[in-house]
Amino acid sequence: MIPVIMSGGSGTRLWPLSRKNKPKQFLNLFGDNSLFQDTLTRLSGVKTLETPIIVCNEDHRFMVAEQLQEKGIENAEIVLEPCAKNTAPAIALAALQAQQRGDDPTLLILAADHIIQDIPMFHQAIAAADIEAQLGHLVTFGIIPTMPHTGYGYIEAQNKNSPSKVNAFVEKPDLDTAQAYVDAGNFYWNSGMFMFKASTVINELLRVAPDILTACQQALSTSDRDLDFIRVDKDQFSVCPSDSFDYAVMEKTSKAVVIPLDAGWSDVGSWSSLWENHSQDSDNNVLIGDVTIQDVNNAYIHSEHRLVTVMGLDNVVVVETPDAVMVADKQQAENVKKIVETLMDQQRTEATLHRKGYRPWGGYDSLEQGDRFQVKRITVNPGASLSLQMHHHRAEHWVVVKGTAEVTCDDKKTILSENESTFIPLGSVHRLHNPGRVPLEIIEVQSGSYLGEDDIIRLDDRYNREQ
Repeated sequence: MIPVIMSGGSGTRLWPLSRKNKPKQFLNLFGDNSLFQDTLTRLSGVKTLETPIIVCNEDHRFMVAEQLQEKGIENAEIVLEPCAKNTAPAIALAALQAQQRGDDPTLLILAADHIIQDIPMFHQAIAAADIEAQLGHLVTFGIIPTMPHTGYGYIEAQNKNSPSKVNAFVEKPDLDTAQAYVDAGNFYWNSGMFMFKASTVINELLRVAPDILTACQQALSTSDRDLDFIRVDKDQFSVCPSDSFDYAVMEKTSKAVVIPLDAGWSDVGSWSSLWENHSQDSDNNVLIGDVTIQDVNNAYIHSEHRLVTVMGLDNVVVVETPDAVMVADKQQAENVKKIVETLMDQQRTEATLHRKGYRPWGGYDSLEQGDRFQVKRITVNPGASLSLQMHHHRAEHWVVVKGTAEVTCDDKKTILSENESTFIPLGSVHRLHNPGRVPLEIIEVQSGSYLGEDDIIRLDDRYNREQ
């Protein structure tokens, strides 16, 4: 059995914590592990489990690799989507890639951003699904509903409380319809988790969505191995139709079977669901970080950067990050996507980028920005290097705060220690390298007419990044 982790989402409904450059699946929202890491570690103990296949956005590839390394997971295959095409093409890519391992493996398709609290019950459901998958079925996991939720699609099963043929997939209902589904007892929330043999899903794709399968076959056949990544051909994949696996396959197949699952599942799709799945105090508040409250009930308050105080409010969400604060009525918090859309229309970088940027060599924190200047704290991992690069619009001053820096500037190489500095003139070809065994920290002061991240001309890069 091969776990396939779908990790392509952007998680804008949890803005400002979750943003395009680091979405919710890579955040530590429930402890020391990210949701992505929890998805992998909760599989411990499942029999005959092989190394996973991860399907992710190309921009997140180094984050995926780093989080796999943190959990000691080696030899995972990381398939890079050059553009978002929804879940059907992603699953097609994974199935085709898995087939190359031989022996027609069973695929366990999981989203990277779910939580499941009852792990033994989850393992029991996996075992039940495996039996059905070996019989040639396309298995989906249906969550036994705990309330008439209007934010989920539903699965109508032929029978109650047992593995069953699927009668229908139903769109998100209104409240009365959802209540009728719950009362009926044979309707489940659609979890978006699946299991099937690789040959089964490929044959069904060929039958009901041949255009998706053909595009993915062509894109994968001309893919490149890039470090630990499988880089799918962009031109071939871009012509693939965009569709969800439910629409493209599950609603059209006669082989759909649902396994009921009651294991404390949530897709953590909103601030309300995040509040529901956290431990709450005696006033039903979830308080994270440096928070002081008075006369507050039923609130989710999260501080990342500074002291947050809240008084005399009920049913609110307050989220503070180094560069943005979001305050909302909990009932309206699902509409945060509209705020993100407004920010994007205004071309605000806060819509998609955190103040902290993550790179394969380390990262940076934008401390201050003004007219024609920007100050960053840059951290370079031991042995790592930035690309050999130049800028058309800015010069840079570097001051070493911690560690040792090897600086290339045009034809000159210099070693800098703590409290030493250098100047990189506009247009100079330069590189920063950490030759030491401890992280290198520098303060960078940029000055110039344009300070955007896209003013980087890479001449040589060990990580094979594009412009």
